[in-house]
Amino acid sequence: LRGSKSFTAALPGETERNGHGLGYKSVSVGHLEAPPLSPSRLSLGRASSTATSTAAPEQGRPRDYLVLAIFSCFCPVWPINIVALVFSIMSRNSGQQGDTDGARRLGRMARLLSIVSIVLGTIIIVLYISLSIGGNPSL
Repeated sequence: LRGSKSFTAALPGETERNGHGLGYKSVSVGHLEAPPLSPSRLSLGRASSTATSTAAPEQGRPRDYLVLAIFSCFCPVWPINIVALVFSIMSRNSGQQGDTDGARRLGRMARLLSIVSIVLGTIIIVLYISLSIGGNPSL
């Protein structure tokens, strides 16, 4: 059986009786007579691209923090900063495929791991320098 593109809707005005006391009018999907009164109502017709963009304003591409992840690779906490770099690249790939939620989530994880790597790397470098200077009084 082939599906039809028409549906039955109760519309004010031109209605017929279907034997059960309910009015109906058969219309096709692309030919609704009036737009929905509020944006919360479900639209059965196709919305134009301008209507979709005004209903949900584009927030731009989510950040992938690739530069921060690359910078964190110079810190001596290699397992963490390599994972941050991988999450950053995965975030960029998700954003290019149109998965903005996944890209945003992966980008936040890349940012968190990069910051942890930079902070831990700075602590390790400061401890190493202070122990090197403090342990050898001739310097």
